[in-house]
Amino acid sequence: ASVNLTIRSVRTKDKLASDIAKKLMLSKEEIVMALSDPQTCNEYGYNPETIISMFIPNNYDLYWNVSVKALLERMHKENKKFWTLERLEKAKATGLSPTEVVTLASIVDEETANEAEMPKIAGMYLNRLKIGMLLQADPTVKYANKNFEARRIYNSMLTIDNPYNTYKYKGLPPGPIRIPSLASIDAVLNYVHHDYLYMCAKEDFSGTHNFAKTYAEHQQNAAKYAKALNERGIK
Repeated sequence: ASVNLTIRSVRTKDKLASDIAKKLMLSKEEIVMALSDPQTCNEYGYNPETIISMFIPNNYDLYWNVSVKALLERMHKENKKFWTLERLEKAKATGLSPTEVVTLASIVDEETANEAEMPKIAGMYLNRLKIGMLLQADPTVKYANKNFEARRIYNSMLTIDNPYNTYKYKGLPPGPIRIPSLASIDAVLNYVHHDYLYMCAKEDFSGTHNFAKTYAEHQQNAAKYAKALNERGIK
C-alpha cells in the first residue's frame, strides 16, 4: 500500500527524519545515519552538509515499506524533476549552483515569512556575494550557536568559530540551514535587482525590513530597531 509523505520546510535533519519515520517503516536513526554518511550522500552528488538540499518540499506517494536507498533514489529523481531547464538557467544567471541556490534560500526563508519580500532579500545577499562582502546573516549565527529562538543577536554570538557563522567566514555556509520553502527557492531564482547591501528588521515588528545602500543609513535603521526591542524589553 502506498502512503502520502509530506516533505516540509523543516530546520534539521533530525526533524526531517522524524517526519519521514512517522509515515514509513524506517526508523529515524537509520534515516539520520544515511544522511550523515559521506559515501551515501556522495552517491547522489552531495555531502552530509548539503544532502538536505536534495529534499524538495512537496507531497509524495511512496510504498510505506521502502528502503532508505529507495527513498533517497526517489528524492533524487524528484529533485531532478524540480530543477527544470528554466530553473537551471536562472540559477546560472545568479552565479550559483542548484545546491547553493537552496543554501541561500534557506537563509532567506529564516529571514522573513513575508513571501513578497523574499526576492528583495535574496537580491541583497547576492549583491554581497558578488562583491566578496561577508553575508553577515543572523540566521546562520543562530544555526552556528544552535540557538534558533534568539530574538536578538549579541556580539558574543558572532564570535563563534563555526563555518556556518557568516560574520566570520566569507561566502555561503557549507550547506542549507534548513529545508527551504518553495517560495524562498523561487525567490532566489527570481531575485530583485537593486543596489541595497544592508537590511534590518523594521521597528514596527511587521516582519518586513528596512533596506539601505550605505552603512551609515543602515546604522540609523538598526538604532531604530534596537530602540523598539528595548522598549518592549526583548532580550
